[in-house]
Amino acid sequence: MEEYQDRSLRGRVFRKLREDILSGVYQERDELREITIGEELGVSRTPVREALRQLELEGLVKIIPNKGAYVTGISRKDVADIYKIRSMLEGMCARWATEHITGKQIEELEEVLLLSEFHLRKKSEGQTEQVTELDGKFHKILYEASNSRILEHVLSDFHKYVQMARALCGGEKPGQEIHTGTPGDSGGNQEARRGAGGEAGEPAYHECDEESASDGEGRSRRTVI
Repeated sequence: MEEYQDRSLRGRVFRKLREDILSGVYQERDELREITIGEELGVSRTPVREALRQLELEGLVKIIPNKGAYVTGISRKDVADIYKIRSMLEGMCARWATEHITGKQIEELEEVLLLSEFHLRKKSEGQTEQVTELDGKFHKILYEASNSRILEHVLSDFHKYVQMARALCGGEKPGQEIHTGTPGDSGGNQEARRGAGGEAGEPAYHECDEESASDGEGRSRRTVI
């Protein structure tokens, strides 16, 4: 029982620190002090230390002996890897979604797209935040429609990595994304829409962060995940 509680505490601390790093609460080179974190979360130093070691395995933290644990940055290669892997996984997710998506989920996706197009045309203050929120909602529905808890979890994590990468490379705040199209503009998302009302067996489109695509009505749109 005691061992289970230790693992549970370590997991809770790990998830909290990971979320804070990916959301920008902790910045690159910030020191993560065991005592301070333990006091903030109401735990001893042991689960904090174990959580930091786990974060180091993920490449989010660097532990320097006799000095401490520090938040690491994301390299150009990391950014390239993130986008490449995510584009392939989202293609798989879209294919699976076409097999399992429900009528309710299709309606929710269409609603998100309509609202996104409305806010993009409106071009009012706070437009970026509104479209970003809708983008996250679109991807969440798509991931759930894949009917795979593992894939949903992995892609949700990658979504956070992408936000962090954009913030570091483009100067946006973590959680804020730049859009020149609707959330449904990525290749995987287009496939999900085709699967909802188009022909079955259409090929997946993986390069959803690099190329342009047509919306079926002759309009060209720049794709941004």
